[in-house]
Amino acid sequence: QVQVVESGGGLVQVGGSLRLSCAASGRTFSRYGMGWFRQAPGKEREFVGGINWSGDTGYAGSVKGRFTISRENAKNTMYLQMNSLKPEDTAVYYCAASGPYGGIYVSAERYNYWGQGTQVTVSS
Repeated sequence: QVQVVESGGGLVQVGGSLRLSCAASGRTFSRYGMGWFRQAPGKEREFVGGINWSGDTGYAGSVKGRFTISRENAKNTMYLQMNSLKPEDTAVYYCAASGPYGGIYVSAERYNYWGQGTQVTVSS
C-alpha cells in the first residue's frame, strides 16, 4: 500500500515557475512508477508526465520542454518543476503511483494510488 500527498501549489503569474512535490509512504517507493496528472474545471483529467522506477521520464506534448519530473528515492519524493507557466496550465495537479517496476503510463487507469491534488493557478 502506498499513500501519496502533493504540495507546492499556489498562484503564479504567467511565465513564472512552481515546484510541486509528491511525498510517498512505504519502503518500496524507489521501485514504483509515478505520474503527474491535472484536471482543469470542466475538463477531463489529463496526463502531464511520468517517471518510471529506473528514472526515465515522459511528458505530454503540451508541457514538454517546460516541465521536468524527478524523484529523490532517499526522501520518498517525486517533484514536478514547472517553468514558463501559461494560463492553460491552471488546474488541480494530482500525483499518482502505479506499482512495483511500473512504467510511464498515459492512462490514469494504470495508476493505483492517488493524492488529493494541489491547485495551481496561473494568472495573466
